[in-house]
Amino acid sequence: MAMSEILLLEPVTGLGEEGECVRVRAGYARNFLVPHKKALVFSAANKNRIGALIRRQEERRQREREAAEVLARRFDGLRIVVAVRTGENGKMFGSVTAIDLEKELAERGLEIARDRIRLEQPLRELGLHDVEIRLHRDVRTAISVEIVSENPILTAAADRGQQ
Repeated sequence: MAMSEILLLEPVTGLGEEGECVRVRAGYARNFLVPHKKALVFSAANKNRIGALIRRQEERRQREREAAEVLARRFDGLRIVVAVRTGENGKMFGSVTAIDLEKELAERGLEIARDRIRLEQPLRELGLHDVEIRLHRDVRTAISVEIVSENPILTAAADRGQQ
């Protein structure tokens, strides 16, 4: 199978970052990457463009990181209270997911993509939980999420009944 060396003009998932020289199948380079202006065929003339691409990439990453650090300061000390339906024994119906947290953050004016909200599993218990938010590859922050019952009277009655 024929392989081609190409120079990436933008980040391509699964291949590499802008400015990298990678080897791919010739057909993939010829039929997709080059026509969609995602890559150039690697040559001596195109090699000179690498320096400019890498500088541009580093400048973009620095701007993105600075913007993420500013946004991270807005998350400092943030506590979100989520009210959920519970049964008589205080057990939650359903769970709190990244989608729910995304909506709660949006209500507070913090637009963040749900894939940035890192939950190992949906939150299924009442109480206080720390949730990590990855704003950038190098910038992470955490928020406190308190899950409370919509009907605390039933929950309190169930707690008294168990004692």
